[in-house]
Amino acid sequence: MPRRYQKMQGPLPEIKKMLESGMSQREVAQSLGMEGDRPIHALLKRERKKTMQVIPKQRGRKPVRPLQEYKYENKRLKMGNALLRDFVLLMGRK
Repeated sequence: MPRRYQKMQGPLPEIKKMLESGMSQREVAQSLGMEGDRPIHALLKRERKKTMQVIPKQRGRKPVRPLQEYKYENKRLKMGNALLRDFVLLMGRK
């Protein structure tokens, strides 16, 4: 027995156009003669779920950064430390 929602995949572009034109999901379902508990909502939810499954999750090692980036970050952090150290000395805390 085939799944019921596969029959609804055909008019999906038409459903999206109707929703963009301002019709509610209930009006779209009534105009297409769909029955059940919120069929348009369920269809759109499945479509969103499919698009989320396509995007792979990033796993494994981080991409390698060149040595130049590490040197730049190190220089920036050293300048920040020097600035904070000077600020503390000027405030008279040490």
